[in-house]
Amino acid sequence: MQFFIQDRLNTGLLVIALAGLVGGLGLSLAGLPDAAELVWTAGVVPVLVALVVEIVRSLSRGEVGLDIVAALSMSAALFFGETLAASVVALMYSGGTALESFAEGRARFEMRDLLSRVPRTATLHRDGTLEEVDLGAIEPGDLLLIRQGDVAPVDGTVASDRAMLDQSALTGESMPVRLARGNEVMSGSTNAGEAFDLMATHPASDSTYAGIVRLVEAAQKSKAPMARLADRYSLVFLAVTVALAFAAWWFTGDPVRAVAVLVVATPCPLILAVPVALVAGLSRAAHFGVLIKGAKPLEAMAQISSLILDKTGTLTDGRPQIVAIQSYGAHSEDEILYFAAALDQASKHPIAQALVAAAEARGMQLPVPQNLDETAGEGVSGTIDGRAVIVGGTGFVSAGAGASGASGAPAEPGAVIVALAVDGQPAGRVVMADALRSGMAGLLTSLRREGIDRILLATGDRRAVAEAVTEGLGLDAVRADLTPDQKVLLVLTERKNGPVMMVGDGVNDAPALAAADIGVAMGARGAAASAEAADVVLLVDQLDRLLPGFKVARGSRRIALQSVIAGIGLSIAGMIAAALGYITPVQGAILQEVIDVAVILNALRALRIKA
Repeated sequence: MQFFIQDRLNTGLLVIALAGLVGGLGLSLAGLPDAAELVWTAGVVPVLVALVVEIVRSLSRGEVGLDIVAALSMSAALFFGETLAASVVALMYSGGTALESFAEGRARFEMRDLLSRVPRTATLHRDGTLEEVDLGAIEPGDLLLIRQGDVAPVDGTVASDRAMLDQSALTGESMPVRLARGNEVMSGSTNAGEAFDLMATHPASDSTYAGIVRLVEAAQKSKAPMARLADRYSLVFLAVTVALAFAAWWFTGDPVRAVAVLVVATPCPLILAVPVALVAGLSRAAHFGVLIKGAKPLEAMAQISSLILDKTGTLTDGRPQIVAIQSYGAHSEDEILYFAAALDQASKHPIAQALVAAAEARGMQLPVPQNLDETAGEGVSGTIDGRAVIVGGTGFVSAGAGASGASGAPAEPGAVIVALAVDGQPAGRVVMADALRSGMAGLLTSLRREGIDRILLATGDRRAVAEAVTEGLGLDAVRADLTPDQKVLLVLTERKNGPVMMVGDGVNDAPALAAADIGVAMGARGAAASAEAADVVLLVDQLDRLLPGFKVARGSRRIALQSVIAGIGLSIAGMIAAALGYITPVQGAILQEVIDVAVILNALRALRIKA
C-alpha cells in the first residue's frame, strides 16, 4: 500500500511539473513572458516542497542523499530568475522518481504475480459431497478436490492415481510435472491435467505458499551494503558538486554557471541504479525458485567463495530409496516388496513409510495387515493374506523367524537392510539408502565455474558413510561426525578463505546457517528453524537452484556497478562542461535526464539475466 501511495504521488508531481513547463512555454510563445514565468514557478513549487519534505525525513533518519542537490538547483534557478531551467529540473526530478517507481514496480512483478495467485478457498470432500471452505478451515488429513486450472491451496500428497502439475510459478520450470499417488504437492502449483484428490498434510498457515508470502514481505525491507556505500559516496559527490558550482561562480562572477553545474548533477545515478538493479535481481531470482531475503544477502551472495554443504536432505535426497531387493527363495522381488510394504503400513518409521511409498509407486494394491505386533525401532510382525510375515532389522527378523534373516552380502556404508520372513522362513531383504541427488558432480563443476573456490561437506554422519556418498565429487574437504556447534566452528574457520555460504535443511543446521555469510535453506517446507535462520530459501528441494541464484546475484551486482560508474562519469563530465560555460542550465537539465533514463534502463537488464 505504501508503495502504491508513493507511486501515485510521484505521478501527480510529474503531471504538475509537465503542465507547468508546457503551459509556460505556450505563454512564452504567445508573447506573455511574465505570465510564463509565473506558470513555470507554479509547476516547480509543489515538486520543491515535496522534495524538501523528503530531505527532512531522510535527515531525521540520519541519511544524507543527493536529493539536496536537486533542491539546491531548483532553488538557485528560481532565485536567479532561471525559471525555465527550474521548470525543466522539476520535470526532470519528478520524471526520474516516477521512472524509478515504474522500474521498481516492474522489478517486483514476478513476486507480485507469485503472491496474486494465492487461492482463498478450497473444495473439500465431506460426507460424500463437495463443499467450498475457507483455507483456514483446512486441517491435515482433509481430502480436497483440485480441479483443472486450480491452484493447490495447501501442501499435501496426491490421493488419486496420478496428477499433472504446473510448478512454473514456484520453480521457473516451464514443463508440467507428472506425479503418482503419494507424491508430494506444493501449494501454489497449478493443476495442468485432470482433476485429482489432494490429501492435506499441512494447514494453510504452514504451507509453502504461506511461507513464501512471509519471506517476500521480508525480502523488500533490507538495504544492501552497496546501497549504503552509495549513500556514503553521495556525501562526497554532494561536496564536489557544491565546490565546483561555487568555484564556477567565484572565478567567473556568473551565478548561472553555478546553477548549470547543480542542474547537471541532479539527481545522481548512485541513488537510482543500485536499488533498481538489486530489486530487479530479487525478482529474477524468485522467478527461478530462489527466494532471497532482501538486497543485502543478494549482494553478499555475489561475493561467495566457499560453499559448505550438509549431507542428508541437501547433497542427498533425504529420503531412503530402494537400492536392491534380494530374494532367498521362491519369492520374486515384487512379492518381497509387497509383503514388506503391506505390513509396514502399520508403522510410522521413516524406513517403513519409504517402503510403502515405493510399493504404491509401482501400483501395488496393499491389503490391510492383521494381528499386528510392533517393536519400536526394531520391526513389525503380523498377517498378510493369511500368511505370517515379519519385517524389520536383521536381528529382529532372525529372532522372530528362528532362522538367519540376515544372509547375503553386507550392506554398503550408509545403507539400511530391511529383512523379511514369510511363514517362519527367510524370504529376502530390501537394501535401502539415502541416495546422492542426481547430477551432483555436474552441478558442483558448474558452481566452480561461477567462482566458488572451495566446496566442503559438513555432516553428522559417520566418516565412512560420508566418504562413500561423496566419492568422485571432487570435494575440497569432508568433515564428518560433526555436532551443530562443530558445524558453526567449521563455518567460522572457513571464513579465512573468503565469504562462506552454508546450505542445509534440518534444525541442526540452523546455527551454522545463521553463522555463515549466506545461509541457504533447502525447500520452503523444510525445518522452520533452518528457513528462519537462512538468508536464502530454495522454494523446491533441488540443490541445482543454487546455480541460477549465483548467476542472478552476480549479474545484478555487476549491472548496478556498471550503471553507477557510467552515470557518475557522465555527470562529472557534464558538470565540468557546465562550469566552463559550454552548457546552459536548461541544456544541463536535459542532459542529466538522458543520463538518468539510460542508467535506469540499464539497471532493469537484471530482469533478463539468463540462468
